[in-house]
Amino acid sequence: MPIALTDEYYMAKAIELAKKGWYSTQPNPRVGCILVRDDHIIAQGWHQYAGQGHAEVNALAQLAHNSSNIQGIAKGATAYVTLEPCSHFGKTPPCSEALITAGVQRVVVAMADPNPLVAGRGLKRLEEQGIAIRCGVLENESRALNLGFIQRMLIQRPNIRCKMAMSLDGRTAMANGESQWITGADAREDVQRLRAESSAILTGIGTVLADNPAMNVRSQNYDTMGRQPDRVILDSHLQIANEAKMFALSGKTIVLTHEQTSPQEKITALSNQGVVVDFLPLSGASLSLVALMPWLAKQQYNDVLLEAGATLTGAMLQAGLVDELIIYMAPQLMGSDARGLFNLSGLESMQDNIHLSIKDIRAVGKDYRIIAKPLAA
Repeated sequence: MPIALTDEYYMAKAIELAKKGWYSTQPNPRVGCILVRDDHIIAQGWHQYAGQGHAEVNALAQLAHNSSNIQGIAKGATAYVTLEPCSHFGKTPPCSEALITAGVQRVVVAMADPNPLVAGRGLKRLEEQGIAIRCGVLENESRALNLGFIQRMLIQRPNIRCKMAMSLDGRTAMANGESQWITGADAREDVQRLRAESSAILTGIGTVLADNPAMNVRSQNYDTMGRQPDRVILDSHLQIANEAKMFALSGKTIVLTHEQTSPQEKITALSNQGVVVDFLPLSGASLSLVALMPWLAKQQYNDVLLEAGATLTGAMLQAGLVDELIIYMAPQLMGSDARGLFNLSGLESMQDNIHLSIKDIRAVGKDYRIIAKPLAA
């Protein structure tokens, strides 16, 4: 079998391994590693949880049966890794050095690491030690594992997905605000999956005041290893109630507000409950969405799920800050008096419209899920 086909076969295996950490590796990327010698897989590993062993180290540990002596245990082997081995000391030692010590003779990598702390240094270190390198095998498939991580490293903002539920006539709530439940149990379970995949859930104070939501992962079907996404609330005048439901739940709640519009006694009361209060500048009467992006990146959020009302979601869309729309459409009509999906002002002609690329439409129970990407103007 040609070498290229062999490399693609083993890299596909490594990509499947990386998916085992789909819900638990945040803020780290999802990575898989296969060790092959004489056309046989001799060990495999994947990154499971931030602060624990990386994929390469876990594969080597399996090969060594957890022995502390890994000198030469992979001599002559080829390592297939979905992301360039790291070259720096973080919470764990460099994976490139572990592969060198183990005696690997060849490393096949799906893609270079966009992290400035790595960015080619891992591959260079391996080459300096005489290890043969091939990079770019199934790169697109590997990139799909870590879209948010890559985006955060390259443009300093996470991948933002906006989740909405609507009726067939594009309504999200009755005129009095009643909205539970537009969609069925299967769609709501799918939202649990979206939350489990996310670093954080972002919403506005209007949604919190109206619904007092939990905004956490409650389903047992997704192995997050106990991790809950952070809950981030945009609240320019610190209106959130001291007894909000989410404060009593596991996971971190962060309220973003404006320093000059927030009473110190309210900040103290929230902090005493374990709520983190931080500050953003204003843009008009609202918190600056432009300033929000680097703040989210600074928290090391790779994937953010926007679950909010029509005002915030519309503002995020018009600011070009939504990477993907996930809309659940229920087979019902709610009428012209019901509330619309997005507040989008200033669209006065067809050329002003926000155009979308539909990526997927499928049934989820009795509802339909539409995945679309906004197109650049």
